[in-house]
Amino acid sequence: MMKNAVEVRDLVVVRGGHEVLRNLDISIGGGVTGLLGPSGCGKSTLMRSLVGVQQLRAGTVTAFGLEAGSRPLRDRIGYVTQAASVYDDLTVAENLTFFARVLGVGRAEADASLEAVDLGQQREQVVGRLSGGQRSRVSLAVALLRKPDLLVLDEPTVGLDPVLRRDLWALFHRLADEGAAVFVSSHVMDEADRCDRLLLMRDGRIIADGSPSEIRQKTGADDIESAFLAIVEEDVA
Repeated sequence: MMKNAVEVRDLVVVRGGHEVLRNLDISIGGGVTGLLGPSGCGKSTLMRSLVGVQQLRAGTVTAFGLEAGSRPLRDRIGYVTQAASVYDDLTVAENLTFFARVLGVGRAEADASLEAVDLGQQREQVVGRLSGGQRSRVSLAVALLRKPDLLVLDEPTVGLDPVLRRDLWALFHRLADEGAAVFVSSHVMDEADRCDRLLLMRDGRIIADGSPSEIRQKTGADDIESAFLAIVEEDVA
């Protein structure tokens, strides 16, 4: 069984004079871990911290025993931001070929990544002419090129239709079954049950941590959204 891929201890992040993350302590292991919470609660800031591109006020973040952002981790972590991080003036295939060369992987890996995100039919289309959801999937394909040990996905299913969302979650679980730790953020509560483990975030703090069924049972709620509201009310009281 995988040891914890990520260890976050006493993490504090301040942006624009506002404390965005407050003394967070989190461990992330194998399987699919979901980070759910409303927009603006600090999800993206936490993910930036995990991959080493966020300045920390205090605390530590390590991945596989190394400081987040360390050079040896670059080949082991795949990161997909909310904004597509590919070239709009290149075709889908040209993007994959370019990034494959940068990362030192071959044509076979590029083709496999493209098929994994179901963009084979769009391979010759210019990325700038794709839908927002398709552009996000091109970014995901790039992140999969090195078969990362840790995959950090910031709201990867935003704007996708239900069928594509289902297929992507199936892909996330397949990657986890193959040994990767998958960390996925979302503000869509109905995606909660697709996760093995769930972290509920509000105002820069983790207010619940457990499997979806454990969180529902703890609150007596029928769904995660109701559980989230019950935990918030208890937290405020």
